[in-house]
Amino acid sequence: QVQLEESGGGSVQSGNSLELSCATSTYLYYSCMGWFRQVPGQERETIGFINNYGEGSYTDIAKGRFSISKDNSKNTLYLQMNNVKPEDTATYYCAADPAADNDPLNAGRYTYWGQGTQVTISV
Repeated sequence: QVQLEESGGGSVQSGNSLELSCATSTYLYYSCMGWFRQVPGQERETIGFINNYGEGSYTDIAKGRFSISKDNSKNTLYLQMNNVKPEDTATYYCAADPAADNDPLNAGRYTYWGQGTQVTISV
């Protein structure tokens, strides 16, 4: 069964750190995986990705504050969020697709999505 499950969301104050996790099946873990976020009424935004080779990149949303990593022993993807700001408040999603490597910052390239985890940042 293909699945991704995010966890780690919650409410924190601005300036703090938060780590999101995305547990998945072995099939999807060894494919291109990304983190995205969405605010109701707005378009989904790309945060960054990491591929099967451990290569990745980030959009301007993440640079300097967010980082993506993987734990091979747990088939889990992580999003470390540092110095969070109120504008980071959103639902955060992980996604995976073996065919996303050719355009990995494009959310439309990902077929498999988690259910999302809510992150709320207060002043």
